[in-house]
Amino acid sequence: MSTSTPSRLSDAEHAERAAQLLWDAVSAGDEHTAGELVHRLLDEGTDPESVLLDVIARVQARVGEEWAANRISVAQEHAATAVNERVVVAVSMHPAARTTATRGRITVACVDGEWHGLPARLLAEVLKLRGWRVDYLGAQIPTPHLIVHLHSTSADAVALSSSIPTRLPTAHAAITACQAIGVPVLVGGAAFGPDGRYAKPLGADAWAPDARAAADLLAGEPLPRPEPGHQQYDVLPHLADQEYTLVSRSGGALVRQVFTALEDAFPAMRSYDDVQRERTAEDLAHIVEFLATALYLDDEEVFTRFIAWTARILVARGVPASSLPPALDLLARELKDFPRAVRILRAGTGALATDPSTAAGNTV
Repeated sequence: MSTSTPSRLSDAEHAERAAQLLWDAVSAGDEHTAGELVHRLLDEGTDPESVLLDVIARVQARVGEEWAANRISVAQEHAATAVNERVVVAVSMHPAARTTATRGRITVACVDGEWHGLPARLLAEVLKLRGWRVDYLGAQIPTPHLIVHLHSTSADAVALSSSIPTRLPTAHAAITACQAIGVPVLVGGAAFGPDGRYAKPLGADAWAPDARAAADLLAGEPLPRPEPGHQQYDVLPHLADQEYTLVSRSGGALVRQVFTALEDAFPAMRSYDDVQRERTAEDLAHIVEFLATALYLDDEEVFTRFIAWTARILVARGVPASSLPPALDLLARELKDFPRAVRILRAGTGALATDPSTAAGNTV
C-alpha cells in the first residue's frame, strides 16, 4: 500500500504543476479558468490549506518576481493580483473549506498605509480552516478604527501584516495601541525583516514567517494578554536625537532640493522627458522614506537592502543605476548635521559599490 497522500499538495512536483496551471490563468487575467482549477483541486480532495499556501501564495510570489524583473507591467501585476484575490474567495466558498469555529477569535488586518492585503487574507482563511473565528479587516486599517473594532469584539489576539518597511513606524503605533487595551499582537510580513528581526524592537508579542507558522503558533499556548494600560518605554532610545522626526517631516523639501541639484550631479538627467523626471522624483521620495525608517529603527540594513533592490529594479528597466550614488551624496550634503542619517546614506553608497549585481554602472 502506498504511503503517499496525493490529496495534499505536499509533493513538490504536484504543487509546482498546479501552481504553473494557476499562473497560466492568472497571468492571462482568466478568472474563470483560475476558479475552475482551484475548484477541481478541492473536488479531488486537495486540502484547502494546501491550495491556499502551496498554490495561490506561490503564484502571488511569482507575480511580484515577474514585476521586479520587468516581465510584466504594473497594470498586469494589479490584474493578476485581483484574479488571485478572487481565487481565494472561490476557495473559501467551496464546501471543502467550510469549518465550524471551535477556537477563539482573531482579528487579522494590515497596518495603515499597507495596501498588500493578500498575505493577510491568506492568513485569515487558514485560521478559519483551523477553527478560529476570524475578523478580516483588509488593507490599510487606520489604528483608531482597529482599536474601536477590538473594543467591540473581545479578540484573543490581533494579527498585523505589513510588506512595506516604511510602514513600520505606523505598525509600532498600532502594536502599542492594541496592547494598551490588553490585546496581544502577532506580526508578520516582509516589512519585519529577515527572521522577523524588527518584531521584537517594535514590541510585538510574537512573529511568524508565514501563514502556516502563524496558525501553528496560535494553536499552541495563548499569547499572554498585556495588562490594560500597558505602555512601552525606551524601546527605541535613539529616537531622542530627533533625526527621524526631522527627516520625516522635511521629506518633501529634501526631495525638491535633491531633485533640483541632481541635474548638475548627474548630467544624463538633462535629457529626461517628463515621465522620466516624474519617476526620478518618486524614486527620491522612496529613498527619503526608507532613510527615515532606517533612522526610526537605527538599522542601516533597512536602507541598504532597499537601495540594492532599487538598483536591480532600475537595471531591469534599462535605466542606469549610476544615478543613485549622486542622489545619496546630495542627501548626505543636505543632512550633514545629522550623523546617523549620513552614516546610513554612506552605507547605501557602499552597498552599491561592493555588490556586483547592483553596481552603479550596470545597465541592461
